[in-house]
Amino acid sequence: MTQIARYIFRIALAAFLACLVGLVGTIWVTQALRELDLITAKGQTVLVFLFITGLSLPTLVVVIAPVALFIAVVYALNRLNGDSELIVMSAAGMKPRAILRPFLTLAFAVSALVGFITIVVMPASFQELRDVITRVRGDFIANVVKEGQFTQLDNGITFHFRERGPGGALLGLFIQDRREAGKTKVYLAERGNAIDVDGGSYLALQNGSVHQQQKDSRDSSILTFERYTIDLAAFAPPDADTVYKPRERSTAQLLFPDKSEGYFKLQKGRFRAELHDRLSAWLYPLALVFIAFAALGDPRTTRQGRAGAMAGAVLAVVALRIAGFTATSAATRSAGAVVAIYAVPLLAIALSSLVIFQGPAVRGLNARIVSALRGRFRAPRLAAG
Repeated sequence: MTQIARYIFRIALAAFLACLVGLVGTIWVTQALRELDLITAKGQTVLVFLFITGLSLPTLVVVIAPVALFIAVVYALNRLNGDSELIVMSAAGMKPRAILRPFLTLAFAVSALVGFITIVVMPASFQELRDVITRVRGDFIANVVKEGQFTQLDNGITFHFRERGPGGALLGLFIQDRREAGKTKVYLAERGNAIDVDGGSYLALQNGSVHQQQKDSRDSSILTFERYTIDLAAFAPPDADTVYKPRERSTAQLLFPDKSEGYFKLQKGRFRAELHDRLSAWLYPLALVFIAFAALGDPRTTRQGRAGAMAGAVLAVVALRIAGFTATSAATRSAGAVVAIYAVPLLAIALSSLVIFQGPAVRGLNARIVSALRGRFRAPRLAAG
């Protein structure tokens, strides 16, 4: 890489990193604020909160990295043109491909990053997020029962505690167990603490009594205790088997799915679209760089405005993303639409390359077409006059 190429690369790289860190950080903070109920309402620790919100970072990087790269290329080209460096490079005989090379180097690096995250990291983060949320929701004490309220569960248990004490202790406990028909058991305790033993969750009661009514009898027995332990697993309904969505499955599972699985049979189109969307994601950083360079790569004097070219590039990027989403959606319904998933970014690269490397010929052809159309529409008006 020449000294000029390294200079251009450093400008684009600095702008890309600034945009990526700034945008990812801002969006991550806004999303993290919406998950504060993990601490305030569900009693989870700060570490769990940071871990869950941090699992969204790979997705943010994949979505934002191509946009940050586009902004960086636009910024670098505008800066080079504003300092008349593009004009000097062009006057010195530098071809467009020489100026484009450092941008492509950065684009390939970003494409490799996006491809790795999309194919390897992002599915693992989605799956881990699903598992963590399932464990958080399964935390009976933290998420189901509420202070000062009688909570009735579907399995016939009523749970109540007066207030939370120091260290998360439950004070003034009342538990009614009516899971067995015709038999009622009531637990009363001054204090209770949730404990974990050998991977199981238990509720340790202190200073209380157990009131048990026998089946088909009005008689009841009372057992007082200083310490009594209840298995919390009995309070929650049995969990159903976890079924991971296509985006939560590894790329290998999408390439070689279990065709006998019922969920795969129902969502075969979503599996296909998700797989090819991952495999094509690395093409978009390249496409956005080509679009930006095609619009702004030519040197222009200060009198030649670049606002129109920038607006055209932004519209082209928006159209590209809409076309990509449309192709992915179509692939869920038809296997033939898979080609369009790859064709959209590749077509953008091809058209942009035509403008970059054959710019004078393309502009000359456009001028001749416009001139011919103008002459064709002017002739009838002159004859009529």
